[in-house]
This record gives sequence, C-alpha cells and structure tokens, in this order.
Amino acid sequence: MSKFFISRLIVAIVIAIITVIVGAVVVVSLPVAQFPAIAPPEIQVSAIYVDADAQTIEQSVATPIEQQMSGVDNMNYMYSLNATANGQMRMIVDFDIATDPNTDLILAQSRETQAASQLPLDVTNYGITVQKSVLAPLMLVALYSPKGTYDAKFLANYGYINLNDPLTRVKGVGTIQIFGAGQYAMRLWVKPDQLAKLQITVPEIVSAIQTQNTVNPAGQVGSEPIPSGQPFTYSVRAQGRLTSPEEFEQIVVRETPDTGIVRVRDVARVELGTQDYSVSGHLDGKPSAVIAVYQLPGSNAVDTAAGVRKLFAQAKQRFPDDIDYTIPIDTTRAVNEGIKEIVETLLIAIALVVAVVYLFLQGWRSTPIPLLAVPVALVGTFVFFPLFGFSLNTLSLFGLVLAIGLVVDDAIVVVEAVERHIEDGMAPKDAALKAMEEISGPVVGIALVLSAVFIPTAFIPGITGRLYQQFAVTIAISVLLSAFNALSLSPALAALLLKPKTESKGPLAKFFGWFNRSFTRATNGYVRVSGALLHKSAIALILLAGFAVAGLWIGGRLPDSFVPDEDQGYFYVNVQLPNAASLERTEALVAKIQEIVSATPGVEHFTSITGFRLLSFVRTTYNAFGFVSMKEWGDRKTRAVQFQAIKAHLNAELSKLPEGVAFGFSPAAIPGVGTSGGFTFILEDRSGGDVSRSNSSWWIAIR
Repeated sequence: MSKFFISRLIVAIVIAIITVIVGAVVVVSLPVAQFPAIAPPEIQVSAIYVDADAQTIEQSVATPIEQQMSGVDNMNYMYSLNATANGQMRMIVDFDIATDPNTDLILAQSRETQAASQLPLDVTNYGITVQKSVLAPLMLVALYSPKGTYDAKFLANYGYINLNDPLTRVKGVGTIQIFGAGQYAMRLWVKPDQLAKLQITVPEIVSAIQTQNTVNPAGQVGSEPIPSGQPFTYSVRAQGRLTSPEEFEQIVVRETPDTGIVRVRDVARVELGTQDYSVSGHLDGKPSAVIAVYQLPGSNAVDTAAGVRKLFAQAKQRFPDDIDYTIPIDTTRAVNEGIKEIVETLLIAIALVVAVVYLFLQGWRSTPIPLLAVPVALVGTFVFFPLFGFSLNTLSLFGLVLAIGLVVDDAIVVVEAVERHIEDGMAPKDAALKAMEEISGPVVGIALVLSAVFIPTAFIPGITGRLYQQFAVTIAISVLLSAFNALSLSPALAALLLKPKTESKGPLAKFFGWFNRSFTRATNGYVRVSGALLHKSAIALILLAGFAVAGLWIGGRLPDSFVPDEDQGYFYVNVQLPNAASLERTEALVAKIQEIVSATPGVEHFTSITGFRLLSFVRTTYNAFGFVSMKEWGDRKTRAVQFQAIKAHLNAELSKLPEGVAFGFSPAAIPGVGTSGGFTFILEDRSGGDVSRSNSSWWIAIR
C-alpha cells in the first residue's frame, strides 16, 4: 500500500484533504454537551386531584397507576410523590440506559391508560400528563420590575400569556415551569354562615357555575334550506363564557318559590385573583416571576440555551415599561467554559508537540511530516462521531488531547527510518520504499495494540461504560487514522521533502549540538542503570513492589467519587421549616437567607422559590429552594471566592439560623443523573404500617 502512495503523492494528499474537510463540516453540526448522554431515560406521570390530601392522592391515584405500571418493559424502578398543597401526584419511572426514550414513553403511556378507569373522575377530567422527565432546569430566567411597578402576580401571568408558548417552540426545550404566582383565575370566597343558613353546599355552587358559564353556539339565520328570495345568511353569536366578577356574581345558584333567587353574590365574594397562592418567587429579594426552562432529553444544550437567549432578546423589545429580565442560572456556562479550557489545552498540546518534534528531528524538512498527521487524525476522527452517536463533550475532547502525542509517533518512526536510509546514500524515494518495507508491519502492530488497550472500555456496561465509551473510542479511532496516515501520506511526503542533511551553523546549531550531547549522556546513564538492574533483578523486583505498595497506600487514602464535584457556576440552597409552618414564616426565613447570600463575596444573584422543593418537585408551605449563581470564573481569582469556599462560608452562616434548616449543596455532576450531587436513597416500609406511626422509627433507622 505504501508503494502505491509513494508513487502517487497527489492521491495521498487528496485523501488527507478530503478527510480534514469532511471532519470540519461534521464538527460544526455535532451536539455540544458537558458529558456524554449517560442518564437513564425517565418518564414522568403527573396528575392533580384538587383539594385532596397527600394520603388520599396516594391511595386513589398513585396506587392504581403503580399497579398497572409495575413490570413495564425494561423498567429499573419507579417512585411517586404526593403533595397536599396543590393536590399533585408525580411519578417517576426509570428505565434501562440502553432503551429508547420514545419507546419508553409509549410503554408508560399505555400502562397509564389501563389505570384510567380506576381513577377518580375529577382526576381524569383534569388530565393526566405522561412525558419525558428532566430533573433539573437547563436555565432560569427571572422577570422583574426594576422600579416595583408590577407585582409577582402580574409578572407571572405576563410570562404565562406572552412567553410560555414561544418558549415551548424553541428547538430543544422540553417543558416550561413558571414560579411566582398562579395564572389569573376568578376566585369565589364562599361565606360559610350564609351557606348554612340557606342550606346550600359547595358542590351546588360548582354545578351552577359549570352549567351557566358555558359556550353557547346559536347557529345561523337564513341558512339552507330556506324559501327562495333570501338574500343574506348570518351567524348568530350568543353570549359565551363569563369574563368579569360582576357577571359571575349574577350566576343563579338556586331558585325556589319559597326562598326566591339565590345568586353567587349572596353566598360568596368574587374577585379576579390567581389559581394558586402557594408559591412565590424572588430575585435578589425583589418579587419576580421565575421561568424554569427544562431541556428536551437528547437535544443540544448549548443550542437550546442560545435559542432561549435569542427569544428573550427579541421579546424584550415588546416588554411594557419597567419590566426587565435576567438569566441568573444557565447551566451551559460551565459547558462553554469547560470546552473553552479543553480547546486551549488542545492548542497548547499541539504547540508542545511542534516544539518537541522539531527539537528531536532538527530539520524544517522533516518536522512538517509528523505535524501534518495531527490535523488529519484529529479532525478526521470527527467523521465517525455521528456514526456512533457521539457529541462534542469534555471526555471526547480530552481523548483528542491525549491522542495528540500518539498520532505523531507513527509519522516520526517513518521519518526516522527514511532518514537513516538517506544517510546511507539512498535516494529519497528509494529510501522511503525501503523503509516502509521494514516498518509497515510494526506500524500496523502498534496501532492494533493501542486500539486493543482502549476499545474494550467501550464494552463496559451501565453508566460507567457509557461515560468512558466516547473517551476510549475517540483515542482508538485517532490511532487507527494515524496508522493509515503513516502508511500513506507520511512516506509520500518523506520521499518528496527529505534530503541528505548538511551541517548547519549558527546559534541554533550550537543549541542542537548541546542538546544532542546532553541527551546522549542521559541515554547512556539510563542504559547503565538498566544494565545494573538486569544483573541484580532482586533489587529491581523490590523497587517495583515498593512503588506498587506505595501507590496502593496513597490511592486508598485519596477521596473517591464517580465524578468530581466541580465549579459549575452555581449551587442550590434547600430550606425547610417545621412541618405545617406557614408560607409567611418561610418567606421571612428566605428574606434572612437573601441578606446572608447578598453579603457573600463572589455571588452575583440569589433566586428563591418559596413553597417549592426542587428535590422532590412538591409544593409545601414549609419548604423553599434557592439558586445561588456566582460571578464568572474570570472574576473569581482569589481562593475566598472559589466554589467550595463560598459554599462552606454560606453553610456556616446558614447553620446559625434558628427558624429552620438551610444548607447549600452542589448540583448534579452529570446533568440528568439526579437533581443534586451526592447520592439519594429511599427507605421502604414493607410492613404495611401507617406512615405517621412508622415515621419516628424511620428516622431512627436513617440516623
């Protein structure tokens, strides 16, 4: 094969150029992420049972669905969370990592349909949602009023009306959740004394509203069939749904000869309010509507975030006066920063390879040959990424960084072999042919051996295997491309560029002379030490065993984890008060936390959601959740404003608050694998006992 390319240099160059061009085109279209897609698919089933308590929801909604969902194909586990505050049931069904999320969604939907007949009518009327689940938001966007003109209720409804639907149409956006206040709703505050006096129940009022607040199609006037001579046909538009408190007040609840007409205004106070008052949002202590953007599983996080930013930049032009927005949390900031640092490392590594190759080959004719192998092997590797479903992430790029030193080895071997024959007096082309006859086998063998080291990693099962799969396969592909390059382009260029060396003069020649003498002395010293150890193998074995024991001892004392806890530019704060604490008490504690966070160096924003717990996605009056976004990495140079230092300082201050428990913790190291860093466990009671009676014994077991 090498003889073919040595005789046809243009073919080798064209293949290399096409490889680089195709790789460059492919790399532009590759998805960008922090880590490979290793999160197991999760399907979320959510339902609402209005005004029901958690135990009732668990017994009448969660249990029937769980009974039907149990045993669905490729399911790992499932769990459900039931909340009293908004009557919501949320079930998570976790599937095997090797399954297709779309297939999992269809299977879960079919099982939920089987349970529909066993659910309360109010639940099925409200609707049951089955969708792919993402546990943590991709971005948080806060709408706020700088001068305080608008309250959280107006801001939240502005988001619902004007931003929710456009956001769901952004490519890569899965779901949108708006915190701050509920949507506008007509609220009826009933008067219990009047109801008792008139012997009217709440269901009677609900029935009257449902009956009289309807859309009433009235047909047409003058439509066919009609007598001849009718010149016009008109559509009749009757009064539809009621829109004002005054119209709702006129609804007739009861009409009898004895009591006359009883209207809604007689038994209730009607006002335009919100559907839900259990959640409030704040940005740096100011009322705010917090819009959480959740990514669609499998989409490009960076492109999705860019699309959301573009939409808000356009929407801002239509904002009313004194409404603005900011993006306190953008998880792709860490992705972009990590990719930027790896690209810088890649460029530095290439520069070092250039310097080392030139230092050892010591000629401008020989140096470009191995250097041209770098872009061909590295950029050409991207051609295979779509075939394997790979993305541009920190692990795949890190694999390319390590591959830089490997892909030049084969070309250096070719150059040195050709130069040796040229020094023996052969012509460059003949030297190239002779050298390739000698080293083609070793080049192929080295590539196969290196690939055999990395390729088995791709077959490790589970999340760990998925995590390192792209890293290993990237290196293996680049090594194989390097071997092909060493058998095609490198010998062809060597036959063209290499000439017999002539003695050079000048400062550079003196430096090379000094370097060669020093390297020769070091080589001779290494050979002497190796020879001594060969004659005294017992000493060599003792040293080897000593280093192995020392390595095991040091490694056993290092902290271990699945993925390091890194600075992602933000972290969470969880707040919990005693059970049944009111929302007012929770908001007062969150205000104190806001003061502490604002006074902490290195913090840019503190976004809080009172009445909501991100870890369980349930709403309670005694919970709150906060997002602490830190300043850009370039603005945090000192140790005191680094991630771990800020988190430790805040935890120390939050531990002094007597009103409740508040602490900061890291987000999930790998997006999609859990909501937070660390681990989660669920304690299961299989005795069939009551939750309230078992609660104390559970806490004893946990501690």
